[in-house]
Amino acid sequence: MFEIRVICETADTDRVAAALTAAFMTGDVRRYPARDDKRTRLYLTADHRPAAQDWPTPEQAYANAPSINSEIGWTARFLAEAGCFTELEREFYLRKAALLDRIALLDEPDVFGDATMTADAAAHYLLDLDQPGVIFDPRAYVRQQYALTFTDQ
Repeated sequence: MFEIRVICETADTDRVAAALTAAFMTGDVRRYPARDDKRTRLYLTADHRPAAQDWPTPEQAYANAPSINSEIGWTARFLAEAGCFTELEREFYLRKAALLDRIALLDEPDVFGDATMTADAAAHYLLDLDQPGVIFDPRAYVRQQYALTFTDQ
């Protein structure tokens, strides 16, 4: 993610903002007058558009996954058996992120609640661990990696 700052003629602000929105995934455009009052400063947070990929749907990624209760048990047993200060393997973080993603999918779709925030945090952790490059949807990455690792896809 990066920040873009553009100074342009005030009459061009809508055209410039539309071009940036078309080129990048952006947040809201913040507009401020420039020092000369003839131009406008535009600020926006942006990210590269994701490369076209075939992301598995949750149903595809988790088709043959163990039940949520079983995965909760596996996670608890894994942590109980790991010694203090043990570096955990990637499989643990992938399964944990997938479990939290599945729990978040049970929430109401338009509600950004605790389960969704926790699933997003676990997905971001896996991204930080793997460092695959720019990924627009971390939870889609979790689903892709889960499907690649634990299914025949």
